[in-house]
Amino acid sequence: MTHILPKAMIFDWDNTLIDSWVIIHHALSVTFQEMGMTPWSLDEAKDRVRASARDSFPAIFGKDTEVATRIFYNTYEASHLDVLTPLSGARELLDLARVKGIYLAVVSNKQGRILRKEAEHLGWSSLFGQLIGATDAPKDKPDPYVVELALKESGLSAGKDVWFVGDTDIDLICAHNAQCYPVLVRPEPPAVGEFLGHAPSQYVSSCDELKELLL
Repeated sequence: MTHILPKAMIFDWDNTLIDSWVIIHHALSVTFQEMGMTPWSLDEAKDRVRASARDSFPAIFGKDTEVATRIFYNTYEASHLDVLTPLSGARELLDLARVKGIYLAVVSNKQGRILRKEAEHLGWSSLFGQLIGATDAPKDKPDPYVVELALKESGLSAGKDVWFVGDTDIDLICAHNAQCYPVLVRPEPPAVGEFLGHAPSQYVSSCDELKELLL
């Protein structure tokens, strides 16, 4: 456990700061059905959804990727703001970090324009120096360039005083790729050998617990 406050915290968005599994699963299910495929269960979606649609859909939908992507985002955007729910303690964590002078940013594999729309809907846009989503850079997370974009105009460089906070392996891989301090936040602690080569340096079970760490 670290006892040194970070200079910056870069957060994943979905299921790190907001609860979005229901709408992601719904949009995926509609897409699979429209493409004549068997939808994933919610548990399967939680286990498999990591990379951006740009990176993951070609392997799933092949030549129909463009159609599937359109269906997915049309379905998602039809109702996502209606069910957008911050995770417990998320806003309080962000407010505390700002009080302590910590620079905040988001790096998500959700499309950038949708990410920024959701942040605006929650009234959170002003909390972050940058909100970087899929297609905002030539490559998406875990490419380390997205971290460089997230720190743009902050006067900071990637390093161990920059915490990368997320709930999946792709967040930890991105943190390691950018040589940041990887923080895993999710209810389940990491299993032995789960993150070989990209283990978290810090584990917390929730935003509330991460807030206590900053205190």
